[in-house]
Amino acid sequence: MEPRESRDAPDGADAHREFMCASFNQDTTSLSVGTKTGYRLFSVTAVDKLDCIHEGVESPDVYIVERLFSSSLVVVVGVSMPRRMNVYHFKKGTEICNYSYSNNILSVRLNRQRLVVCLEESVYIHNIKDMKLLKTLLNTPANPTGLCALSVNHSNSHLAYPGSATVGEITVYDANNLSTLTLIQAHDSPLAALAFNGSGTKLASASEKGTVIRVFSVPEGQRLFEFRRGMKRYVRISSLSFSADAQFLCASSNTETIHIFKLEQHSPSRDEQSPTWSAYMGKMFTAASTYLPSQVSDMMHQDRAFATVRLNTSGLKNISALATIQKLPRLLVASSDGSLYIYNVDPQDGGECALIQKHRLFDSSEEEVGPKEEEEEEENPEDVPPQPASQSYAATVALASTPPSSTTLMGYSEEGGAQKGEVIPEHEFAEGPVCLDDENEFPPFGNQSN
Repeated sequence: MEPRESRDAPDGADAHREFMCASFNQDTTSLSVGTKTGYRLFSVTAVDKLDCIHEGVESPDVYIVERLFSSSLVVVVGVSMPRRMNVYHFKKGTEICNYSYSNNILSVRLNRQRLVVCLEESVYIHNIKDMKLLKTLLNTPANPTGLCALSVNHSNSHLAYPGSATVGEITVYDANNLSTLTLIQAHDSPLAALAFNGSGTKLASASEKGTVIRVFSVPEGQRLFEFRRGMKRYVRISSLSFSADAQFLCASSNTETIHIFKLEQHSPSRDEQSPTWSAYMGKMFTAASTYLPSQVSDMMHQDRAFATVRLNTSGLKNISALATIQKLPRLLVASSDGSLYIYNVDPQDGGECALIQKHRLFDSSEEEVGPKEEEEEEENPEDVPPQPASQSYAATVALASTPPSSTTLMGYSEEGGAQKGEVIPEHEFAEGPVCLDDENEFPPFGNQSN
């Protein structure tokens, strides 16, 4: 099917200049995009249309924008004030509050219980109900990309961040009970990506090398799965994302290939019932691996990608997510070329995913795109040295900016939060977690510049 182009659609270079960051909300029903002029929120619940539900212009050059599920709460950080986090009720067009910190904000994560702000060497945990600061984790290992993950499940609020600046150690923290759960020795190289599944019981990780992706149980820290993205080329993993049922995990990087892995345990009993040649050889390899060096043994037990996507270009910033749209599994890719790509995923046979839709993020035009042949991924020689971990969108922008002179959070009392009489009424939470879909909910409780 031929793509439909709009005459006023910007070219790739213009779109790249407009695009500053992107993030999917916690249930992958919404896409938030930071731009030079503000931010935009899109609904991604249909394949054939992309509705812009809000455009915010309160702050220019937005490099962090995070929306809480499908609510009216959105968190924004701009280049002009990289130490200040603004929390808006976008349906009302009002600011709920703002907080200033001791250094540039590199990432923000939120669920229905907690809001987490990550700086290079500290992490701040807020109660999202009244924005009270509950805990400050100071002197954390250097984390120049602001790498962290917060589970969507508010009942456990598991938080993961690097436990070391030199090796791939993960600290898993209970953001509800404010205590460390476990340390996971995940990789030999420093971490580059982290992601929880929906229930917060599985944690995926990748290192700077980007060749191996591992999945661990939480809170036990037991290794459950190990996937090999590639053997010959080191890459920079830019995003990891589980499907809602935690049966699949996708990984995107600075290359043109996105990998989708299937999380399934191989049952030995099935092989015994069907004594095929492949099953016999599998047993032989398993037995032989016990006599081989650990690196070789690990490689023999790693699964390759179940499905793949070939992008038209490589080297662009992008984030990917698995979603169910109109009752079918899809892969969403938001790219710094200013487009959202939607692919079909075959949950039974996998293989190459078909591109079914391309939407532009900076105008109202839509494109319908059919299957397209791609060139095979070129592999570099095996002796290519590891590349440094990629800076996140936030880190790239924030660290290059000049910090404003402002009062910081260092002197902020942990008894603070919303001003007295302006907190969210208790009855708003009587039936469950915070819900901001109604304009009567979550009344603004004043600015907080601490």
